[in-house]
Amino acid sequence: MTRKDTTWTVGQLADLSGVTVRTLHHYDEIGLLHPTDRNSAGYRLYTEADLVRLQQIVVYRRLEMPLDEIADLLDGSDDAVDHLRRQRATVTARRDELDTLVDAIDQALEREMNNRPATDDDLRELFGHGFSDEYQAEAEERWGDTDKWAQSQARTAQYTKADWAQIKDEQDAANNAFIAAMRAGEPADGDVAVAIAERVRVHMNDRFYDCDHEFHRCLGEMYVSDPRFAATYDDLEPGLSQYVRDAIVANADRHGGSDHR
Repeated sequence: MTRKDTTWTVGQLADLSGVTVRTLHHYDEIGLLHPTDRNSAGYRLYTEADLVRLQQIVVYRRLEMPLDEIADLLDGSDDAVDHLRRQRATVTARRDELDTLVDAIDQALEREMNNRPATDDDLRELFGHGFSDEYQAEAEERWGDTDKWAQSQARTAQYTKADWAQIKDEQDAANNAFIAAMRAGEPADGDVAVAIAERVRVHMNDRFYDCDHEFHRCLGEMYVSDPRFAATYDDLEPGLSQYVRDAIVANADRHGGSDHR
């Protein structure tokens, strides 16, 4: 017996197609899919042609087409090849539509991710060992009751990962400029190094908290007095911490009393 000669009961067709028995009964009742035959006991028997028609119904239903429109299509003059071509064209159009929708969702997701405040994990990813919970806790213990700490916390609370990435780029660029000046033999109190120090001060002032020249001088002293700060610079270039400190102090000296109005 060939498959063309095979018949299936409603239960067997349900197992074969994944369509429920209840749905097959409904399709029979509305005339969408009648079984070709019945056995002596009156039970429905479906043939190969019925299976092909059911497969076409399933595809159209997955395209969310109403049952009455499916019936009109299947009962028209088109043959199976025409149906498959139409189905393929419809599926392809739907796929393109869904691809466009996915792109739109991805863009919206990227906007939301870029606009949300950065997490500690984001900062660890960007700054590596330069960011740690231990350093954060120590900084809060030392400066947590100061106005500058409160100002810095208020500003940075809304910074996104993209904001922090830009901040890191600015810091890296300043460090590289210091290294280049030092290697070129520029004196720490010369115009080149002092200009870089002023650039760093403005960066601190704009990004974190009000940083006048005298406060920046205090930070510069800490860069050499605190071994961890010194190591941060000296790991980039031996002697860099002292060079940066001297440039900051020279910059503060040049501005003299300009911060005290």
